[in-house]
Amino acid sequence: MWLKKTVVMIGMMGAGKTAVGMALARELAVPFLDSDEEIVLAADRSIAEIFERDGEPFFRTRETEVLSRLLRGAPCVLSTGGGAFMSQANRDLIKSVGISVCLRADLELLWQRVRHKTTRPLLRTANPRETLRGLYEARGPIYALADLIVDSEPDLPVESTAQRVVQALLTRPDVLVPDELAPDEMESSVR
Repeated sequence: MWLKKTVVMIGMMGAGKTAVGMALARELAVPFLDSDEEIVLAADRSIAEIFERDGEPFFRTRETEVLSRLLRGAPCVLSTGGGAFMSQANRDLIKSVGISVCLRADLELLWQRVRHKTTRPLLRTANPRETLRGLYEARGPIYALADLIVDSEPDLPVESTAQRVVQALLTRPDVLVPDELAPDEMESSVR
């Protein structure tokens, strides 16, 4: 398959953006990048440390800068943090050169996946489950603006979810071209 645009994985924390994104990148034989990891590398601090020291607005500005840089590269699979798509500037950036794929998961599944993780700065509250619920409700309508939506289910293996994403991408010939229509094949058929 030939990937023509970067696939940007969006969705709530715990939806599986990184795991599914990595499986998708393997399937498509393209690089996998994680915007949060790139921010950590650039800042030489964890996301939790950035939030604590510089605040969320500072982090969001860096996030937009990193997304812009990564989207200018060769087509790849790019996982983003849960809040990245909330910014209109980020949505516009993604739409201009890539395609957004929202991994949708229900609140209970998300809670099961994130409740024991200490790396989620937005959940460092007195009632993290209610905080997650508030984020879920606030972000849902924005995530619904994604170009494609694929459901993440509790008993579905990561590779199967990645296959669902591939099938969704194949509905978009401006993004993913099957092997039989890849550029080498098209050139040889013209001769």
